Amino acid sequence: MKGMGNMMKQAQKLQSRMASLQEEMAEKIVEATAGGGMIKVTANGRQQILSIQIEKEVVDPDDVEMLQDLILAAVNDALAKSNEMVSAEMSKLTGGLKIPGLI
Repeated sequence: MKGMGNMMKQAQKLQSRMASLQEEMAEKIVEATAGGGMIKVTANGRQQILSIQIEKEVVDPDDVEMLQDLILAAVNDALAKSNEMVSAEMSKLTGGLKIPGLI
């Protein structure tokens, strides 16, 4: 029975550290660009897009599809970088143990 109590304490400790890590991740940001830096997207560790910057030179009313593709590429890259950052931090916390539903 003592082993079960120890396991519960460890689980609670891990849960507390995970909550702290999630708060930290909200403060960390990643940036991604597309079109040679013409589009820049910033995201945080909660996979929230914080800003999108578009240089005037890339805005062409006759080629809206290109602009849409560049924005999409930059957003997807920013979210992927954010996810990688969170996964790396979670891995440090869990010692590399994969726990379903953490991210």
